[in-house]
Amino acid sequence: MNKNRVKKIATWIIVPLMAAIFLLDIATVAIGNSYCRRFTVTQEDFDYSDGDDRIHFLNTANSDSILIESNGLYALIDAGEGNSNPRRKTAYKGYEQEVIDYIKKVCKKDDGSVYLDFIMGTHCHYDHIGSYLSLISDSDIGIGKAYFKEFNKNIAKDYETERWKIDKVYQDIIDALNGRSIEIVSDLSEEEFVFGDFTLRFVNTVTPEEFEGKGENASSIGVIVCKGSKTAFLAADITESTGLEDVVAPVVGDVDLLKIGHHGYYGSSSKSFLKALSPEIAIVTNQLGKVYPNVKWNLTMFAKVPFYATYDNNGIIATFTDDEIILTNNIH
Repeated sequence: MNKNRVKKIATWIIVPLMAAIFLLDIATVAIGNSYCRRFTVTQEDFDYSDGDDRIHFLNTANSDSILIESNGLYALIDAGEGNSNPRRKTAYKGYEQEVIDYIKKVCKKDDGSVYLDFIMGTHCHYDHIGSYLSLISDSDIGIGKAYFKEFNKNIAKDYETERWKIDKVYQDIIDALNGRSIEIVSDLSEEEFVFGDFTLRFVNTVTPEEFEGKGENASSIGVIVCKGSKTAFLAADITESTGLEDVVAPVVGDVDLLKIGHHGYYGSSSKSFLKALSPEIAIVTNQLGKVYPNVKWNLTMFAKVPFYATYDNNGIIATFTDDEIILTNNIH
């Protein structure tokens, strides 16, 4: 068979396939938008009329930075992508200043001081912990303690250390914490603890040995956040492709709100995971157009869950009352 004929056959296969995926993507977005009308999303004005038990999902493009707030206590789960990702070959815009500015605006106390009761890095990918170096170095932000489980090179893939330098990113942050004498907790517990009106619990605090070589996403720490009958799960970069979804799903159980794992990329939010957690609301820390079609399909066609993208909403806050979760956007 000559090359021209092979190219022609490949074209006839690939073009219809791409067209079908494109149409599927449009359909899932349209259906997802119709599901979103189940919940009223209003613009945030920070009047706190519905209380101060809140999860702030910051708009840091396709990276994670999540602020937990309750009764004047604040905790930061990941800090978004910084300005110097070793993976990037050319200059680009990070979100260090946006995260720092938001913390200084929201976490300011009556005396003008800014204090985070704790910070946590879910895992050592730069799009989750990259901005921590700048935040920790800002002496205007007080930090009580830092939860960072030790980096395990046996879990990481070779390219993550050799090209992405995630071991160096981790060590730079640990050195910055030590430089400010901030307590580092590396031996994390999976016991529940009280944080204001919330109860928090960390999941996957010790990465199972069978995940060696699966990549740093397999080290992801999930966070369960509960108030009364309402529960959220912040899934970091927990994915089916690493096998971690299967491990954490029985521990987490039913939730009301799910922060989708791995920004809605391929390998996250499998049908079995969504069935096990049965969320009513999903938040994706990404731009809607970058969420993989199969993830949108699982959310809309299978789980029938409305999902909201932090980028398209310019950040989202989920406020927990005694009996409901209220969503507001445009928080920056």
